[in-house]
Amino acid sequence: MISFYIVLVGMLLLLAVFDLFVGVSNDAVNFLNSAVGSKSFKFRTLLIFASVGVFCGATFSNGMMDIARHGIFVPQYYTFAELMGVFVAVILTDVVLLDIFNSLGMPTSTTVSMVFELLGASVAVSIIKVVGNDSLDIGSLINTSKALSVILAIFVSVAVAFTVGTIVQYVTRLVFTFGYKRNLRYFIGVFGSVSFTSIFYFILVKGFKNMAFVNEGFRAFVSENEGLILVGMLAGFFVVSQVLHAFKVNVLKAIIGFGTFSLALAFAGNDLVNFVGVPLTGLSSMQHLLADGGQPDTYVMTALMKSEPGQWYLLMIAGIVMVVALVTSKKARVVLKTSVSLSAQNSTDEIFGTNPVARALVRGFRNVFNFVSMNIPQPVLKKVKSRFDSKELTLEPDASFDMLRASVNLMLASSLIALGTSLKLPLSTTYVTFMVAMGSSLADRAWSRETAVYRITGVLSVIGGWFATAFAAFACSFVVSIVFYYGKFPAMFTLFAIVVIRLVRSNMASPKEDEESSDKRFNKILSVGPETKVYPLIQEYNRGEWAEILRWNAECYDRIVHGFLRENIAELRTVGKQVKILMRHVDRLRRQSPLCSEKLAQEDMVTKNFFLYQANDFIVDILSSLKRIEDSCKQHVDNDFPGLSKDKCKTLLRFSMDVCKRIESAAYMVENMEYGNFEAVRDDLQELGNRILNARKVEMLKPDSSSVKTQVLYLTILYESRALLDSVASFAKASKKFLTEKQPR
Repeated sequence: MISFYIVLVGMLLLLAVFDLFVGVSNDAVNFLNSAVGSKSFKFRTLLIFASVGVFCGATFSNGMMDIARHGIFVPQYYTFAELMGVFVAVILTDVVLLDIFNSLGMPTSTTVSMVFELLGASVAVSIIKVVGNDSLDIGSLINTSKALSVILAIFVSVAVAFTVGTIVQYVTRLVFTFGYKRNLRYFIGVFGSVSFTSIFYFILVKGFKNMAFVNEGFRAFVSENEGLILVGMLAGFFVVSQVLHAFKVNVLKAIIGFGTFSLALAFAGNDLVNFVGVPLTGLSSMQHLLADGGQPDTYVMTALMKSEPGQWYLLMIAGIVMVVALVTSKKARVVLKTSVSLSAQNSTDEIFGTNPVARALVRGFRNVFNFVSMNIPQPVLKKVKSRFDSKELTLEPDASFDMLRASVNLMLASSLIALGTSLKLPLSTTYVTFMVAMGSSLADRAWSRETAVYRITGVLSVIGGWFATAFAAFACSFVVSIVFYYGKFPAMFTLFAIVVIRLVRSNMASPKEDEESSDKRFNKILSVGPETKVYPLIQEYNRGEWAEILRWNAECYDRIVHGFLRENIAELRTVGKQVKILMRHVDRLRRQSPLCSEKLAQEDMVTKNFFLYQANDFIVDILSSLKRIEDSCKQHVDNDFPGLSKDKCKTLLRFSMDVCKRIESAAYMVENMEYGNFEAVRDDLQELGNRILNARKVEMLKPDSSSVKTQVLYLTILYESRALLDSVASFAKASKKFLTEKQPR
């Protein structure tokens, strides 16, 4: 029996490695967002700063795992066997949940996930214990105050960080303007002093708090002399900032580098418990069991009431794993992309769509803004407007915002987290860093009328994801814990194998080559300078996208027809999902088109945009016809209505083959720019469309004894197929106009 539990502890430690990977991939956005968005350093250089901070934070942490040991449950009421089931349920849920959020590019809180997973699993076992023992109650087995404090932290962190970020960035921009470089000599001393002091104080209060090499005497000294230390740092960093600026050193760059290191240090030291706290608690539990010679089913885990530091060598290994995860994780870059795009100063590829709540908020805030503007004297408004003239903005190549805003983000995140820690306020570090970035981008007017609805939708989606994290963590760990309680070792080992296989596949799989090339082409267009001939780049980007979309249409059409004729509902549902993905891809392409077109010379913009928009609209028409065919076929088969006669099946198969060939021909023509064959391709499309139309007319005139629903569906497929071919022909004409017109000078 003991040997099985030793294997379970090994499983926990192995899963801890996966948890470190997915956890760092999620938390990397917190300390890399500002530096990556401002392009203040090369990404490799940033990884060095962050890696050193992460390794030091993890290695020198004293590894106090109290929240995993007795922060949620009261261990003296649980046996070793019961808690091992809880620990395995928590860690399995955690790695899968975080990996899903990383894959979606949604930053979430690792603290929230761990706390609610512990709560869900503990509540599940507690209910089982209470049902079998009238002397127990859930209130004595569970520490609910911790979970409530985390829920409160969500509201406090979001409101405080967003509000302060907006106000401070607004004032900072009023002082420095977007042309901040010419004002640095007047204000860099004060700004650098406040920024460096905030970040360094953050390291003292938040970063060093859990460091093993920091003794109680030093902690007491810092606590007793906080005011004197702050004054000394303010004065010292004022002088340092002025001297550095005098010697032509970029002080903002230094603030960003130092801030990135400090946040990485503190996050690794303080959030380490979220990744390895549960596995190390399981290891500690096993060590106590073996030392006392107890039996798993009867040994009560009272020993977990005492705090124990983690073994230094395990913490060092954790630090190494975190560094490797930071350097190699592709999903960390996906999460970073979400955060950076939501705070970008200029228009960019908007990841999120829109929703009614976001649209209502935009209209509401605009009405409030207009009302306030009407009651402010015009000279004041004019002066403020001049301070926010974004034409003076100069960004580093490929940067999303400037170094001034990046410095404010790091300064405020450090200050608020340090303040919350010293005042024992329930501030969430993840929520603070994200919402500060959102508030500062709002103050910088990065959320224009063209982008605000997308950005607000994104922010609401991320915030909703935080609540979803708590609910999903609780519910999943609750269910898994019950399964483990009754399923014992077979259930644990089976689910462990499934999770490991899924994680390996998820993290080893690389993005599709066509998606990578598409993103590269689009980003290349956005990053070019005014001297670059951008029209050929836009042509190359769109013809590649259009050709791929046409091929997807042909493939989906063929699968729909064959799925319908074989009455394969699973195939039709799968194709339906593919069609929805394709429609989202086209929506994204339509959003990107204006961003590309803005790079064109003003005199060419209207003419070229017309054909570009027209071609994209016809692509939407093609998809609409495909979607209507798919919906009709799926509903017919799902309801188990009668199928087509053999003659109609043969006719539909023949038309399907011809339709796919015609679409493939159009895709080949677009991809290879062979518009010398345009008339032949157009005539083939029209000829097939006329044949389908004639077949439909004949079918409508002749008597038919088959089911009315079947007959109507057959006519619908023919009608939409003809409409689809007409849209392809119209698209081919519009794409020819856009792709073969003379390049603008």
